[in-house]
Amino acid sequence: MTQAFATLDQFRSILAQAPTADLETRKEAEARNGQLTKPPGALGRLEDLAIWYAGWRGDARPQISAPQVVVFAGNHGVTAQGVSAFPAEVTEQMVLNFQHGGAAINQLSKAFGAKMDVVALSLDTPTADFTQAPAMSEAELVDALLTGWNAVDPNADLLVTGEMGIGNTTSAAAIALALFGGDAADWTGRGTGVDDAGLETKTRVVAQGEALHAEAIKDGLDALRCLGGRELAAMTGAIARARDLRIPVILDGFICCAAAACLEQTVPFALDHCVAGHVSAEAAHPRLLNALNKAPLVSLGLRLGEGSGAALAIGVLKGAVACHSGMATFAEAGVSDG
Repeated sequence: MTQAFATLDQFRSILAQAPTADLETRKEAEARNGQLTKPPGALGRLEDLAIWYAGWRGDARPQISAPQVVVFAGNHGVTAQGVSAFPAEVTEQMVLNFQHGGAAINQLSKAFGAKMDVVALSLDTPTADFTQAPAMSEAELVDALLTGWNAVDPNADLLVTGEMGIGNTTSAAAIALALFGGDAADWTGRGTGVDDAGLETKTRVVAQGEALHAEAIKDGLDALRCLGGRELAAMTGAIARARDLRIPVILDGFICCAAAACLEQTVPFALDHCVAGHVSAEAAHPRLLNALNKAPLVSLGLRLGEGSGAALAIGVLKGAVACHSGMATFAEAGVSDG
């Protein structure tokens, strides 16, 4: 396999040259939507979703038949600061659970007909503690981005990226703080359930990490290198590869959206092929969605990660596309539209 990029600057160039939606197909999909046997706008946001999906797939009457869910796992050196309620060993234990089909994401993937893959990234080599040094070198970041890039099935017609990594809400909060400003407390939540003292520690660590690397962070990829994790970087690479292949993406929760934000804060409009699957119970997720200008498809109080909220939203997008492509037009049904 030819390596798509070898440096961050090469990756930036790929992002800058990424394809856009097919406007002619989008117009055809809009015209079809206007002829379907329903009052105008009666299916609400489902209509917009179907037209958006059609534009990216280049098919005015598309189908969703091959969704892919990829869960990436990585370990974080910042856990040495006491930011999580669980030890780092849980990451590897959960990877085994994914591989054996025992996690929530396995059930949701199966329920909505998605192929599911699990990719563990150097679990025995955590990233550096970002309060002491950049989380990754450029070479390490490029390797993680490539892992995500190569994990995307070119035959997929929809992508969900999920994650597992003890300490990764701390990493996501630090990235959000670096990219969007505010106070560390604005972006730091309880993650897996830290108590008040743990939350205070976590908030301090987020502020400390962002302050240490502020001068080095010029764009989203710099933030990812300094404050991210391998699984976040892999999600970033996978989302970028999906754009390259014109595969629409459903974003998951706070951690996934932080990873995605690294693309948007490197090249504007880099997430036009993405929708937000849900808004999670992690306190800062609504703020992050607002910053990305993404409205969630569902709101069910989820805070599991793994790609679970986005996988659930596959059903919403499938429903939108099924109605758009499968409904009869007024002419086909012999129904008067006047």
